[in-house]
Amino acid sequence: MKIDSACILEDRGILFVEGQDAKDFLQNIITNDIEKVTENNSCFASLLSPQGKFLFDFIIIKHKKGYLIDCEKAQIDELYKKLSLYKLGSKLKILNLSNEFVVVALSYEKFISMNDSQDKLGFTFKFREDPILLDPRNKKLGARLIINLEKFYLSLKKLNIKPLNQEEYYKLSYELGIVQKNTNKLVDKIFGIECNFEELNGIDFHKGCYVGQENTARIKLRNKLTKRLFPIRVIEGKVKEGDIIFNENLEIGKVLISENYPFAIIKFTSEKFDFNSTLNIKEAKIKVIKPSWL
Repeated sequence: MKIDSACILEDRGILFVEGQDAKDFLQNIITNDIEKVTENNSCFASLLSPQGKFLFDFIIIKHKKGYLIDCEKAQIDELYKKLSLYKLGSKLKILNLSNEFVVVALSYEKFISMNDSQDKLGFTFKFREDPILLDPRNKKLGARLIINLEKFYLSLKKLNIKPLNQEEYYKLSYELGIVQKNTNKLVDKIFGIECNFEELNGIDFHKGCYVGQENTARIKLRNKLTKRLFPIRVIEGKVKEGDIIFNENLEIGKVLISENYPFAIIKFTSEKFDFNSTLNIKEAKIKVIKPSWL
């Protein structure tokens, strides 16, 4: 992204969790430590099934007396239902603010050039009362501003930046190996830790229990992580969801997201995997993209 550009991420939705039990409520269910989330720091986290399988991922930002949850909009209604299910007798409110707030992506360079910013993953401060943060997953994703829709264009003018098509941002995310679109295709199909959430600062192995913690910890501690979610590049043909990936005659993975920015779950060991090899699918040939953080 260019320093003078910004993308409105129309595919993102916002929930707001507030109330005296909000902090403990989130701490008991998410993979990261809510204690990390302050006025000056935001975190990436996920909500897993009791078996440790992927359900949702999101960024959590402290705002006023509660927490903003920035999640893919296609999953926002299901996340709202799941949080409401876990709520039980907790003293808190969950609001869907997706029609009132927008998520705006800014370049890393723009964020660093702003007064009060710090070059620290997740660092958060207020820009005209709205939270702006350096992405807690990878600084190459830049920053994001959570802002009321009515104030958006005035703020763009104040920041001296111009709107850019959001696909530029999602292409960058794909090339970095960070899935943000069509995440509903991953639900209950792979473990959260296989989504690279440890490398993307989304799992805290030192906090207390959370939903799916037992299997997540077991995979980590027993060194059982043998598969990872990777972006794939189509060299020839067309891929479909569920396509089996072969290296010669050996099955090594499956396509989970096929449209726009494809991702696959790949059997992976760092010592043996050849990212230069061309792999076969029934109607296509692909290569696995090696993320810079690996």
